[in-house]
Amino acid sequence: MTMETFITVNDAKIFAKLIGTKSIKPTVVMDAGYGDYSKGWKSIVSEVASLTEVLVYDRAGLGKSEASSNPRTSLEMVRELKELLEKMRMTPPYLLVGHSFGGVNVRLYASIFPDDVSGLLLVDATPEDYRERFLPTMSEEFQEAYNNQFTLEGNYDEFGESLRQLKEYKMRLSVPLIVLSAGKKDYYSDESQKLWNLLQEETLQISSNSERIIAENSAHYIQDDEPLIVIDAIKRLLEPFEEN
Repeated sequence: MTMETFITVNDAKIFAKLIGTKSIKPTVVMDAGYGDYSKGWKSIVSEVASLTEVLVYDRAGLGKSEASSNPRTSLEMVRELKELLEKMRMTPPYLLVGHSFGGVNVRLYASIFPDDVSGLLLVDATPEDYRERFLPTMSEEFQEAYNNQFTLEGNYDEFGESLRQLKEYKMRLSVPLIVLSAGKKDYYSDESQKLWNLLQEETLQISSNSERIIAENSAHYIQDDEPLIVIDAIKRLLEPFEEN
């Protein structure tokens, strides 16, 4: 089953796509990276929908969704996702999957609404102290390109505010967490890759039930480079809900 719909959230119509059939397993809710939208999951969404119901959506101002007058910070996006799920009458808990900046959003969602979440999958997610510890170690060219990308969805300051919000609301979770990180990042030296690996490893500390998987042959878009790794991680997080 596939259903596409537009739901008014605050002052914007948000595009959402529901795929698959609801079962005793949690609905998988996928949040794409900065400037990305629902099509960012096209490599895996059909396979995941064979396991359980899947929701992909376009955040305000991206894809088919209207722009919002609210700040483009993670906290606003989390509130909007919460409203979207409620208006669609979705039943928690959800298995949240976040790629890159989407990982910031799903982490913040799990901290604010822990009862809504059955598990977390972070797909090469942005660490909370990326700017302080990682970005300064990169070349000036890399830093300039990084800073100049913030035109699609929120500006540089709003992105920084999102990382600050993640720290402010940070709490120790008990839900299963899989941290899936890229082992072959574009433009990364050996030293940069090691630091990235360290920051990803430290993310395990947010849950008492966590596991790290390195996608050795993947750059940032693991769902495209090694889709089976992402699909397998989702399967594992759904296993506790398998029918007997």
